[in-house]
Amino acid sequence: MSERFSRSFFHREVTHLARSLIGQRLVRIIDGQRVSGIIVETEAYLGIPDKAAHTCNGRRTPRNESMWGNGGHAYVYFTYGMHHCMNIVAGKAGDPTAALVRALEPNEGIDLMHDLRNGNHDASNLCAGPAKLCQALAINRELDGMDLVHSDALFVEKLRQRAYPKSHIVTGPRVGIAYAEEWTQKPLRFSLKDNPCVSKSR
Repeated sequence: MSERFSRSFFHREVTHLARSLIGQRLVRIIDGQRVSGIIVETEAYLGIPDKAAHTCNGRRTPRNESMWGNGGHAYVYFTYGMHHCMNIVAGKAGDPTAALVRALEPNEGIDLMHDLRNGNHDASNLCAGPAKLCQALAINRELDGMDLVHSDALFVEKLRQRAYPKSHIVTGPRVGIAYAEEWTQKPLRFSLKDNPCVSKSR
């Protein structure tokens, strides 16, 4: 079992955190069973100035309150009336930035992931998208605000001491934010080069 990250890992600028999360392991404990995946794709949301962020222009609501909290907490939201998405809060309290976890390479508890996804799926598609991975790991609004540093239910384990070099990371625009004007094409999505488990949205 790998070491968990301390608070200091999350107390960093959000694009740095989004890159550094690639190759680390997201772990969910369900009824005592470890269900996990290697993070292979993330997106950075830069808070107040970012027109795609839920905290744009300082917006603060019960829904996004966790994004205003201390780095290392989960921000889980429900979207389109059907999907959950999980973010990891970056920086320190009051700096409402977060990295969306977009895709995982399944690692542990894969049979349970299939059950939670309601059927058999190709391994490369099991967690290839933010809604898919939340379904596969049973991540929902009940975990919003969870402290990933101390929680026994949801946390991040260190598999890499250093972030992947830039040559291993594909950088591109975020997905599904056509409304965000000049922020639409900013290169704030990061994925592991040639990994088959990254999301299919391009």
